[in-house]
Amino acid sequence: MNLIASFFPLIIWLIYSISAKWLDGWRPSLSYLMNFQRRRWVENAVHRETAIDAILSSSLMSSVSFFASTTVLLILALFAVFGQIDVLHAALVGIRPDLSSFDITVQLLVLLATFVAAFLAFTMSLRQFNHFCIMLGAADHSDEGDPNEIIAIAALNTLAARNFNSGIRAYYFSVAMLIWFVAPLASIIASIFIVMFLIYRDYFSRARALIEKITKV
Repeated sequence: MNLIASFFPLIIWLIYSISAKWLDGWRPSLSYLMNFQRRRWVENAVHRETAIDAILSSSLMSSVSFFASTTVLLILALFAVFGQIDVLHAALVGIRPDLSSFDITVQLLVLLATFVAAFLAFTMSLRQFNHFCIMLGAADHSDEGDPNEIIAIAALNTLAARNFNSGIRAYYFSVAMLIWFVAPLASIIASIFIVMFLIYRDYFSRARALIEKITKV
């Protein structure tokens, strides 16, 4: 039960990430709808000479950079905990008498894998946003513009946002992984609740409904 509960949030996270594209075919998600707004942004950006696009891009990159830096600190903290397994085991025995040092080690490895994946997603997102900024600055600012160039720049923004969302989901499911230290069943229930929350946020939230009204899919 401990092993099943350890890997359950990780498996559910991967399944949800893979299924997201299929779900978009059934009902466009908030992220899917935002892809059209990213296209509109680029279409408008290539026809104006203001600093607003640079400010917006900088804000996006700052958010991603913050999460990437925070994730590095969490990874380092987990490495530090690996050197104190016995101390952690002694502290948790009062809550979970059934726990062994092996169970705790496995759970910490799952958490470490989750945050490493999140870090890779955030750094990839940061790199893609950087490429987006460069291409947006180098775009043809003539009256007509290059449609293929606009599509490519918007697609880069979409890729960056997709990786950022993947990293954020890792944080959501890490909460369920932490709950494992209280009870394995509670971790499984928390994972299911998080999936339901993500489905609501992406497919049925008020924000999605508002954006859908002004988006032509």
